[in-house]
Amino acid sequence: MKKSGFLILFVFSLLLMVSAIAVVPATAAEDSSSSTLRVDVLKYEPYPADIGDYVSVWVKVENYASGEAGDVSIKIEPEYPLSLDSETNAIQNFGRIPPDRTAIHEYRLYVDENAKTGTASFDLLYRADSDLSWVKESFDLKVGSNTFDSKGTVVLSNMISKPQVFMPGDTGSISFTLENTAKSGTVSIGDETYDTYARVQSATLQGTEMIEVTSEPYEGKGVLGAGDSLQVTYNIEVAENIEDGTHYLDLSTIGNSHSFNNNWKVPIVVDSYSLEVIPSRPLVLKNGEGTLEFDVANIHPNKLSSVAVALEAEGVSFSPSNYFVGTMDSDELFTIEIDVTSDQKEYTGTKNVTIIASFRNGLNEHEFIVGERPLEFEKVEEDNNAAIISAVVLILVLLIAGGYLYRKRQKQDE
Repeated sequence: MKKSGFLILFVFSLLLMVSAIAVVPATAAEDSSSSTLRVDVLKYEPYPADIGDYVSVWVKVENYASGEAGDVSIKIEPEYPLSLDSETNAIQNFGRIPPDRTAIHEYRLYVDENAKTGTASFDLLYRADSDLSWVKESFDLKVGSNTFDSKGTVVLSNMISKPQVFMPGDTGSISFTLENTAKSGTVSIGDETYDTYARVQSATLQGTEMIEVTSEPYEGKGVLGAGDSLQVTYNIEVAENIEDGTHYLDLSTIGNSHSFNNNWKVPIVVDSYSLEVIPSRPLVLKNGEGTLEFDVANIHPNKLSSVAVALEAEGVSFSPSNYFVGTMDSDELFTIEIDVTSDQKEYTGTKNVTIIASFRNGLNEHEFIVGERPLEFEKVEEDNNAAIISAVVLILVLLIAGGYLYRKRQKQDE
């Protein structure tokens, strides 16, 4: 009995060890693949997928590790209503993929003719080597754009950019008006009569490397009647190092069916020029005091608000300390005067005065140093002639007053 019990215990322990050995490599294998490879769906066409037709799906595999992936493979496992064109095409082997390299493969999936409009799913499995386990990720695609027989056509009728012209680093918004151009509720094509409703299933604004779209794509849930319109708005951020000029974003809309889809190039104008502040007369102080005059010009293509100018110089006071101009139209010129007082009345020479401008472009606040200008200090002696003239005038006034009083007293004595 003792020997039998010992034997059972030994066999049981051995089975546990074998199970542990079998489990650990699988887990390590999954970790190895997931820490080496990254899979993603680049795109699928048509978008959304047609019911009862094929859709092409492009899959990207990236080796983001520091070492080489020795024998990379991927496998697709679609779920209803999707199916693979052939089961023999499920697995794709890429072989070796060096570090920071990618591989791309196209799968063709069929959308069942009885599928409903909505979302379909499929699994992508991948592994870094043939002796490793598969790692699985799930992805979705939209189906059903050809279920609408409406003949309304959507056009881009208006675009509003706020601000109208962006500056590097600005944030703002772009609004689009999408309009159904149909004139009546129905239209006849051959022997068939169709309604003219227009559907905007989605509207997506695609950014660039220098312009980021921070809003989610528009997802439509209703229809537009003849002549109706809707407005969609997207928030964007412009990079600090973007170049001046016109940049184009892609606006894509999914309509009633693929023949009603649209792609537009949307212009975004960037201009870094803003304000010029130029002295309109020499910058000179006499005996530590004076008034400085500047011309402020808006050289930006659109209106700027909250425009203000401030001056700074060592040992000098300016009034007002911050000259508020307000709103300035493009190419508008405004002249400002600022009184100056120095705490060194006897000083002669030159000091640099720093000119600082601030303004708002849309909701974006900007402040920058326009430049430095030399401020001249002059010592001016008082004019003695003026003092003599003042004294003579005073004496004449006293003499006239005295003569008047003398004559008046003589008349009183008589």
